[in-house]
Amino acid sequence: MSLLARLRTWARRMKRDVAVLWFAARDPRTPTSVRLLALAVTAYALSPIDLIPDFIPVLGYLDDVILVPLGIWLIVRLLPPAVLADARARADALTDRLPRVAAMAVLFVVVWVAAAGLCGWWLWGRITG
Repeated sequence: MSLLARLRTWARRMKRDVAVLWFAARDPRTPTSVRLLALAVTAYALSPIDLIPDFIPVLGYLDDVILVPLGIWLIVRLLPPAVLADARARADALTDRLPRVAAMAVLFVVVWVAAAGLCGWWLWGRITG
């Protein structure tokens, strides 16, 4: 298998694993601390805002290549096996509904833009008022 094919497989698996974390975080059998961590990693992975901006050479992609997989690995290790199996089954079924996943990404962008707009509006009122 070529390097490019392995990278594509890894990227697809990462997308599925983010969905696994989302489903596991919503499962009542998941411990609260693991649930909060899973929600944080899922939000970070899906958010367009990164800890280190992507335009910074090399370092910009380091968080996507190291932090997200490390968070996924940790949460998968902490999840009860039954929850993990159920979440993986639901994530595999999700691949048939990719347009809804794209809609969720658009929703994240809209929320971030709205939050930035509200902060700007509030700051403008403080500066001029």
